[in-house]
Amino acid sequence: MFRRARRMLNRIARPNVPPMLRRANQFMANGDYANAESTFYELAGRAENKFPQHAPALYIQAGRAAILSNQTQKGIAHFRSGLTLLGTERRFARLEKIGNIILNELREHGLNNEADEIEQVIKNNLPTFTNQKENSATKKQVTLPTHCPSCGAIVNSNEVEWLDGVTAECDYCGSPIRAS
Repeated sequence: MFRRARRMLNRIARPNVPPMLRRANQFMANGDYANAESTFYELAGRAENKFPQHAPALYIQAGRAAILSNQTQKGIAHFRSGLTLLGTERRFARLEKIGNIILNELREHGLNNEADEIEQVIKNNLPTFTNQKENSATKKQVTLPTHCPSCGAIVNSNEVEWLDGVTAECDYCGSPIRAS
């Protein structure tokens, strides 16, 4: 009885996730990075007008897919777009956090020159003084599901924006994701 009620509440609470976003996440999961890149890039362009808060994450995911499909310059351009949008939106803690993750990923792939380029983008988009309290407040020690229940995107607790102590927001579709 409770399971049935929970399923009904989940359906009501989930936003209408575009099939294209589900496809993009499926491409990534299947290792089809070229199709994932083009799909995430198209979604990011659309999101800039309708859902600007999701555009940076979509550009960054397009960048990851491009890097994984050996389209390095395209990937760097997508990273630049996503990080610049975060700076424009004044989401500085997020910019710094995601930027550092991107830098580590680039260096792990041996793309040190590209990492240096992205590091400069991060510095150019951060204010000269960052609020350390804001940065430490975003660190959470709870376990999230590995994938968004609505759109299927990979969820990394180090990258998401937290709504409260146990609920994060999916970067791609905006669905709330509760820790278990």
